Amino acid sequence: MRLVLLGAPGSGKGTQAARLMAERDIPQVSTGDLLRAAVASGSELGRQAKAVMDAGELVSDDIVLGIIRERLTTDERCQNGFILDGFPRTTVQAEGLSSLLEELNKPLTKAVLMQVPFDVLLKRLSGRRTCSATGKILNVYFSPAEDIEASRAAGGELMQRDDDNEETIRNRLEVYRTQTEPLVDFYRDRGLLVSIDADGSMDDVYGRLLSAID
Repeated sequence: MRLVLLGAPGSGKGTQAARLMAERDIPQVSTGDLLRAAVASGSELGRQAKAVMDAGELVSDDIVLGIIRERLTTDERCQNGFILDGFPRTTVQAEGLSSLLEELNKPLTKAVLMQVPFDVLLKRLSGRRTCSATGKILNVYFSPAEDIEASRAAGGELMQRDDDNEETIRNRLEVYRTQTEPLVDFYRDRGLLVSIDADGSMDDVYGRLLSAID
């Protein structure tokens, strides 16, 4: 099982990938984590990535694909499959990934699109708060009332990250729409796309994910 998870920020890709990884023993390949690990390791690709990031620039697709190649060829767990989260973000990256996976004889099994209505995405992202007393992540729209009351009882304040304001989130979602949504057509044209309704409880969404990939 070799998967790419697609979906807007707040669609739950990371949450569902982590659960699938734990229950199916299929590693989650997160490009953000891979870049941080490569930089920390001091590898050649890691040094290249660090130089680019220190200059305030975006790491090139070639470097990212090189780091993905290293992970897929050195991690024995990846022989049974993997879950790509956070890459590709553009059709150019998708084409590069496709070429890499064909070369490694590890073509994708499916690309899963996690669909969530825009208004729900906005509430998931803009409603996030961190309790200053317990560190627990809450959501003013979706968290149970007793959890929010428990935070207040502990003397905590519900703190919002600066980048979780509505204007910033709308911009992030617009970037996704213009840059990443074309991936839907890319994978649909190749017969790899499956879509699931990712609005609902984590258990319900996970059940739909399993039904789509099994």
